[in-house]
Amino acid sequence: MKKDKKQAAVGFIFITLLLDVIGWGIIIPVIPKLITELIHGDLSEAARIGGWLTFAYAITQFVFAPIIGNLSDRYGRRPVLLASLFAFSLDYVLLAFAPTISWLFIGRILSGITGASVTTAAAYIADVSSSENRAKNFGLIGAAFGLGFIIGPVIGGFLGQYGSRIPFYATAILCMLNFLYGYFILPESLPKEKRRVFHWKRANPIGSFVHLKKYPIIIGLVLAVFFLHTASHAVHSNWAYFTMFQFDWDEKMVGYSLGVVGLLVALVQGVLIRWIHPRLGNKKSIFLGLLFYLIGMILFAVAYESWMIFVFLIPYCLGGIAGPALQGVISNQVPDNEQGEIQGTLTSLMSASAIIGPPIMTGMFYQFTKKEATYVFAGAPFVFGALLLAVSMLLAFYSFKKHKID
Repeated sequence: MKKDKKQAAVGFIFITLLLDVIGWGIIIPVIPKLITELIHGDLSEAARIGGWLTFAYAITQFVFAPIIGNLSDRYGRRPVLLASLFAFSLDYVLLAFAPTISWLFIGRILSGITGASVTTAAAYIADVSSSENRAKNFGLIGAAFGLGFIIGPVIGGFLGQYGSRIPFYATAILCMLNFLYGYFILPESLPKEKRRVFHWKRANPIGSFVHLKKYPIIIGLVLAVFFLHTASHAVHSNWAYFTMFQFDWDEKMVGYSLGVVGLLVALVQGVLIRWIHPRLGNKKSIFLGLLFYLIGMILFAVAYESWMIFVFLIPYCLGGIAGPALQGVISNQVPDNEQGEIQGTLTSLMSASAIIGPPIMTGMFYQFTKKEATYVFAGAPFVFGALLLAVSMLLAFYSFKKHKID
């Protein structure tokens, strides 16, 4: 693929991801309200159930992400991505009509099975990127998430005023539009001569992790990614519940706050990283980013006024320079025809962190906010997240020192 076509392809995948994330962001502000309606409980109990909903999504994605990644190495990125987007639109229709909490779990499981968009998009970007610009292009994934979270939660917070199910209908429509966009616009990125045979042994989560033994240089960094993503669930899984409990926010305010998060993430990963990464390099970007994440977590934990949250988002979002740098270093150690597999493995690792992270973080929130709590401290999950980030930093330091990675 020629250079100008590669740049256009990166633009196409950015738009596809952006529409996907907007759809995801639309439903976040109303999830607490929908759960409380279905279980007839309070916010603390809803947080605990919300953590298990994320667990249901994550454990199915953990199993299926390597299959999806390997299928994209065999048949190409485009058909796998399109199938995922179409399935997502059907899933959100199911969630919109959910009469009981059990239906929400069924919907999340179906989403986990077909949730290949990020896996395949990452492999797509690896296909059309050189080793020099992979970290910058991987940053576009974060930028799409950031921009999607500017638009999606604000729309969701607004629509949520008219009913907790309205945002799900909007998301289903958006996912279908995304499918149609991909069908007519998105080109294939993996040439047939670079495709490989599908092997079930390599298309399962355990097999994909065992395959990492071929590349011992990246194992420590992969573990660092795992602890980073596990720590992030202190924020991702608790944000709506924490802000509603601590500051008495409504769905609209949660949506606006996530819009600010999205703006900051988009600026960091879409603009700042493309300026700062060439100057700092991968190693410094990783350690500086992890430090910013850690500081942000501690500050969230001690926030007691609404305005503090918005100020403390700045160091936390600056931490976003770490993820693409880590992903870029890992990707550079893997051959072209195994990029789908390694990205599938990383997605499985993210799913593994989401199997562990949300139940722990929302469970911790529940224990420290329930009516019977001995000591009320809604920021407890953030403190634990900061400790996990410290572990991530140590693992990355060990890997760079032992293997002398540039």
